[in-house]
Amino acid sequence: MKRFTTAGLFITMLFFTAFQTASAQSDKAVNMFKKHVNNVVQQVENVENPQEKRELLNTSFDKLLGSFDRVENMRVLSQADQSSLNQLRANITEKKNELNGLNGYKRVQNNQLNNFANFVQQDLEQADSTITISVTVLLLIIIILLLL
Repeated sequence: MKRFTTAGLFITMLFFTAFQTASAQSDKAVNMFKKHVNNVVQQVENVENPQEKRELLNTSFDKLLGSFDRVENMRVLSQADQSSLNQLRANITEKKNELNGLNGYKRVQNNQLNNFANFVQQDLEQADSTITISVTVLLLIIIILLLL
């Protein structure tokens, strides 16, 4: 009986350690993504010319959408990841349309571009709590973003 108890404790400890490691990796991946988005916001805020701000935001949106496409083409997505990626894609596309005044949106005014960049950052950070993507897929997105 003592062997079963010891084995059970050992298995429980291994499971707990594996869960903690996975959780830490997930947090690190999410933080890397947030850092990328924050860097874009900082760049937008540091530029004076509204056209350059708009180009920075459009380029960032295009890179995100491109990274989603590349990850999707790798065929590593579970059905849940595909659904989450589609939600993120729709969210980013909506923000890009709003920035440029497409599909029924009023174009973001030049004097509101910094606020818009901050709004996008907050929206993506809030999406973190409602849209769940596996650590592997999030890391692939980050790697592709860094390569673009």
